[in-house]
Formats: sequence, C-alpha cells, structure tokens
Amino acid sequence: MKILGRMAVFPMLPERLARLNALAYNLWWTWNPQAQALFRAIDQRVWEATNHNAIRTLSEAPQERLQTLAQDADFIAAYDAIMAAFDAYMAGHAQTWYEQAHDHALPGPIAYFSAEFGLHESLPIYSGGLGILAGDHNKEASDLGLPFVGVGFLYPQGYFRQRITRTGEQEAIYDRLNFADLPAEVARDPQGNEAKISVELNGRRVWARIWKFQIGRNPLFLMDTDVEENDPNDRVLSARLYGGDHDMRIMQEVVLGIGGVRALRALGITPSVWHMNEGHAAFLGLERIRELVEEQGLSFAQAREIVASNSVFTTHTPVPAGNDAFAFDRMERHFAHYWPRLGISKDEFLNFARQDQAGGPRFSMTVLALKTSSKRNGVSALHGAVSRGMWQFLWPELDPDQVPITSITNGVHTPTWVAPSLADLYTTYLGAGWMEHVDDPATWANIDAIPDDELWAAHHQLKHDLIAYARQRIRQRDERLGEGASLLPGGRELLNPDALTIGFARRFATYKRATLLFRDRERLVRLLNIAGKPVQIIFAGKAHPADEPGKALIRQIEHFTREPDFAGKVVLLEEYDMDMARHLVAGCDLWLNTPIRPHEASGTSGQKASLNGLPNCSIMDGWWAEGFNGHNGWAIGEEHDYASADIQNDADADSLYTVLERQIIPTFFDRAPDSLPHAWIKIMKEAIRTVAPQFSMRRMVKDYVEDLYLPAAQLGQAIAADHYALARELAAWKEHVRAAWPDVQIEAQGPHDGQLAVHEAMEISATVRLGSLTPQDIAVEMVWGNDDNGRVANPAVQALELRETLADGRLRYHTRFAPCRNGALIYGVRVRPNHPALPDPNELGLATWAEQ
Repeated sequence: MKILGRMAVFPMLPERLARLNALAYNLWWTWNPQAQALFRAIDQRVWEATNHNAIRTLSEAPQERLQTLAQDADFIAAYDAIMAAFDAYMAGHAQTWYEQAHDHALPGPIAYFSAEFGLHESLPIYSGGLGILAGDHNKEASDLGLPFVGVGFLYPQGYFRQRITRTGEQEAIYDRLNFADLPAEVARDPQGNEAKISVELNGRRVWARIWKFQIGRNPLFLMDTDVEENDPNDRVLSARLYGGDHDMRIMQEVVLGIGGVRALRALGITPSVWHMNEGHAAFLGLERIRELVEEQGLSFAQAREIVASNSVFTTHTPVPAGNDAFAFDRMERHFAHYWPRLGISKDEFLNFARQDQAGGPRFSMTVLALKTSSKRNGVSALHGAVSRGMWQFLWPELDPDQVPITSITNGVHTPTWVAPSLADLYTTYLGAGWMEHVDDPATWANIDAIPDDELWAAHHQLKHDLIAYARQRIRQRDERLGEGASLLPGGRELLNPDALTIGFARRFATYKRATLLFRDRERLVRLLNIAGKPVQIIFAGKAHPADEPGKALIRQIEHFTREPDFAGKVVLLEEYDMDMARHLVAGCDLWLNTPIRPHEASGTSGQKASLNGLPNCSIMDGWWAEGFNGHNGWAIGEEHDYASADIQNDADADSLYTVLERQIIPTFFDRAPDSLPHAWIKIMKEAIRTVAPQFSMRRMVKDYVEDLYLPAAQLGQAIAADHYALARELAAWKEHVRAAWPDVQIEAQGPHDGQLAVHEAMEISATVRLGSLTPQDIAVEMVWGNDDNGRVANPAVQALELRETLADGRLRYHTRFAPCRNGALIYGVRVRPNHPALPDPNELGLATWAEQ
C-alpha cells in the first residue's frame, strides 16, 4: 500500500477526563513526576513501549480503560491535583521571578535559536549536551516566567538510535518520526492561517512548515522542509540532525538562521533579544541586516550596529575544529544571490566572517556570530578564558583577558534531573519551597539535617533501580544478538548491588578519553578485584556516525566487557538517551569524567549527578574547575599543560588510579557498626550542598537575564530610537575612528621599577596626540594586574583624567594609582576608542600603548 498520510486517532475521552489531551500537548508534564505517573497509570505497557510518549499512551488507550479510570476515585483525585497544579502554573497565580525582579522590562520575548533541543526521550531530536542544555534553558525560562520562544528544526528522522554489535561496531538506525505521535501543532499566523516560510537555496525556493510545541508557558517553533511544495531532495533537507556533507550543513543552517527569522516574522513575533546558541544559527544576523538594508534603506554598517545591539551569542566549542567554517567557493555558490541584498560586494561578504586556516581562508560561523552580536559568552569560566584566546585575532590589539567574551557557567534544570524520591526527601528536610529557591545556597544549608540512613536508603534504592534497568537493557541486546542470558559463571547476574558503581556516560569523542581508565590494564584489574571491595563501571554513550575514532572507543570498551578479567565488572549500555541518563546520574555511586584539559567547555552530566548525591571524580576542566572545593568529590591530574598527549595521558591515568586506590575505594567501603559509610555520605551531602544551587539552570538563566538579555534589550531599544539615529551615528563614528587611528600617539610617564606598599600612591601621566579625533572619542587608561611571566593576569583598569592641552596640541592625562593588592604587579598605559553606546569598552579592538 502506498501511504498517503499518518494521524493519531484519539479515543473519546470521558467528560471527567476531558483535559488529558491538553495536558499531553504541553511538555510541562516532562518535568513533573506526578503528571508522568498519571499517564503511566493509563497503560504502563504502552507508556514503557513508546519511551514514555504521552500522546501515544492516550491515543492507544482502549475506550473501556478510559471509562474505568473516569470512575476510579484514586485516579480522579490524582488527575484533579495535576490539573489544578497545571492551571496554577499556566495562569501564573504566583508571581514569577521575572515579574518580581524585572517587572516586564523586556518589550518582547527572547528568541533562542538552537540546532537541537533535548526535551524528552520521546522526542529524539537531540544528540547530546548542546541539545539537553537548550531544552533545560527553555524549561527554566518557563518556570521563571521569562518571555521566551525557541526556534529550531523538527528532524523527521531525528538523531539515530544506537545498536552495538557483538564486535563493538556502532550501527546508526534512523526511524522516521510520526508527527501525529508528537505533541506538535501546526503553527498559525495572526490571521489563523498555517504558517510557512521559504528561503532561496542555489537558485531554487525551499519551503518549510512551522510546528509549535508548548514548553510550559512558552512556545518552541520547529521547522520542517518535508512539505509537498519542495522537490524530493529538499524534502529530506531537515531529515537528520548533523547529517550530510558541508553543502547540506550550509543549507540546514540557512533554513535555521534565515528561515528562523522569517518564521518569527510570519508568526507576528517581535523579539527583544536574539540568542544564538552556538554558531549554527549565525545566518540570522545576515537576514536581519538584509531586512534593514532593503526595508529601511540603511547601509550594511548601520544595519550591523542595530542587529548586533540586541543579539547574544553563546559559544560551546573550545577547539577550532568544532566550529563550523566553510570554504569561500562553497559560500559563493550558496550566497551569490544574497550579498547584493546586503549592499556589499562578494569580497566584503566573504571577509566579514573570514578566518584564515591551514587549508586556506574559511567563512566562519563563529566569526559571523561574534561580529553580529554585542553580548558573547563561553559556558564556564575556564571556557571563557579559552574562547578569548581562540578568538583574540578579531581584537588583535587587546590582551586575551580583555577580549569582549564573558562566561556564564552552564547549569541543569532541577525538576527534570532530580530523582523524585530524593526530591521528596529534600522537601521533608529543606522545606516545601526548596525547588523555587534552588539557586539560593541558603536553601541547602540544612542538608546535614537529612539523617544518613535516610539518604543512604534513598540512594541504595535508586542504585537497585539502575541495576535492574541496566540488566533489562543488556538482556534486550543479548536477545537481539542471539546470545544467551547475561550471567556470570555460577549463574550470577551482571552487576553487583553492593559494588562501588562508577558511571561514565557521554558522547564518545577522543578528547573525552573514555578508555583512560584502561591505560594500565593490570593496575585496573587489581583495582577491580580488591578483596571485600568490589568495583564496577557502567559505560554509555554514542559516537557521531562520521566519527571513526569515537566509534573505535566503543569497540575497545565492548571488547573489554568480554574479557574474563572485566566480565560483569565493566558493562556498556547501548542507546544512551535522556531516560538512561536519569537512571545513571541517580543510581551510580561515583561520576567519572576524564577529558583532555581544557577541551571540555563545561559538561553538565556531573552537575546532574551531584544534584542526586553522587560525588564527581573529574579532570579539573569545564564546570568542575569551579565546582570542586576539596570536600565534594575528587580531582584528577594537574591544572597545567604537558609536553605531549602521551605524557598527559600517563600522568592523568596514574592520578586517577591513585585517587581510586587511596581515597575513593577505602572511603566507600569504610562502614560503621550500623553498616553505613558515614564518611562517604558526608561527601555526598557536600556535593549536593555545593553543586545543586551554584550549577542549577535557575541560577544560569537568571545570569543570562541580568548580564546579557536585559543589557542587550536596553541597548537595542536605544539604538533603534528615532529611526535608528544612534545606529547611524555609531556606524559613522566607527568608520571615522578606524580611519584616524593610525595617527594616534601616546607617551607615558611613571615608575618603571620599584617597590610600593599596599595603598601607597604613585603618579602616572600620559601625553596623547589625537590627530583628527577629539578627547570625547577616546579614553586613556592604566591597565594593571599580576605579573604572569610578562602577561597581565587578573587585569584591572583605572582611567586617567584630562588635565590640560599643551601648546603643541598634545593632551596631558594624569592619575594617582594606589595598588589594592600585593605581589608582583605590572602595568601599561593605553589610549582606546570610547563612545557611550559601545556595548563593551574594548569592542573595536583598537588600542595604542605607550612604549617603555
């Protein structure tokens, strides 16, 4: 039969349960355990078989079952409670944080563009950390009452399902999503018509339908090119997440960025801030520039000022190879029709996002995003520093620490990732409102009030649940492979509930070093076989289908699981998804992370683990460089660079073995007469107390609002006022300053060497020749900080004040400097451009420094 269409046909809901459909179509239920329990109670078999899909659970429920439930007093009571909570949440009966703190300061919503969104296992359009973070960000924005819209792709084939053969080969299985089984509705324009948009790709018009998902209070709009207006090749353009070659990647990113802007326009949505979550969406800046050039008659430079003013860019990639960059000839093929609409030439277009690489110049999506945003951030403090160094070439006159890229460390959405049983325990001892104040350290001050036996009992049950889950997944795989039951010699099942269980679950990429633990095989064998102290390791994760070295890591681990020395003590679970992640971060005893420093931008799995009481054992990279306090887990290795990868791997492996042998294993198995590991539980509580508030998504989104969103929205309003008067002024001023800057000269007078006491003052002066610039165009500053081998560390800036104009036209500036900290300090004096509308003092990247 030739299939013409698919649809989900729902049974007639009894009047008493009429609103179950509305609940299923709002993904609020994905972070509310009671709502999930309600759907599970309808039909547990279907719930589990469909990976917890509420729509399918409802649509496949027998009519008789629903009639029975409508008469079931317990089910009705649960239904009424859930619907009351849902209504109160949606109506905002309690004033949200955003309303209390900022009184609707944003004139429009935040538009958040991302290539992937990890919302729930039943919606497999995410690959890993970037998507999970985007999903958590959307959920928390709803919880905080922040006006917010997400924009992305609804991939008909999603991300692949993983199968692992008996030889460890990863097979990528792509299943077509049935949109009728998803909580998706066709998005409609203000007139009620179905919303569709189009973009031009290589001389042809490609159309996309817009689907709407409701994430609590806020919508998420996902585009899909599988529409009948398109030819067959274009219908599969959005088929797979991260699929295809460079041309496919460009076309997908055109639809995401350019098409995403057009989607919001078609829906009548006017954002106050545009947020690019990674560089995939950076073409949105070009589309907004095109609108202003064609519709408002502005120049490219003027339009860029307007677009950048209220744009935010978050970079997630600390290695150059992870940033999309395309060859110039490829960009010419795809954009020959487009740069004339921007009012610039081909060379101006290509050079606007130019990055010189070993293979020649490339059009860098990260450079494009950096140049079309005013607020830019990395995702941990260390990653912010790495990013400033990576992209310093765009601001060559600045020291890396002054490159205008800040950082906001990632966090996790607490309701999504905390185990329900632990949430109940926290409510008992921290108070009923703990989740509303999860980001306040004071909320967690009473964590020690939880009795050790209660916390350990809750954890032990979660561990039993994980082991049962893992055994079931392993049995399912064995059956598929035609292998016998997963039993050890003597008939014992895999995994020991009494063993120290170490979890390692993340994307299999070489820099994450999944096999570091096996570097000294014999030492690991001894470690896993200490008498009376059993240890076991659970691995899970996917490698990108095109990442052969990553897939080789999976093969190696699968081979280890089949060796007699490791059988039953090292296991590999296939098809890592959000459901498996929740089991692992709640049920393991210890969370392991072994990236090559500083290649982990942030990482969030360890944050989820510690929220559930798991200590981390990790390289001091990403978020752990901020989170580790010496008492809430363990650090691996040293915080410095090595002469070679082999030396670093040997050193880190030795550090890992040593901390396991001398600290982790002895502490875990140190049992008191009551059989409880009190010293271990103390570390668990410290992990919860320190990680839960500081690395919550609530803290993270509040930081975005206050540090990035509100300043960007305010600057955007100022730039756009009076028909973009300030944008015109700023563009002209920048052009003038750049042309005049070669004539700027500075000489400084101050001590070159010497000694001072803290707070003892010294005199600093400078004479400046400005050429055609005026004193209002510049700032003269002393930049000082700690001496890090000739590089200024922890820099601070002190302004010099204009004192007089000399007879030859030079200007004399002066300040008194009294250091507020001791140690070896260095300083310099510079002149830089200055304008009150600059989003960052160092925005232009121009500076002239006084010579010694």
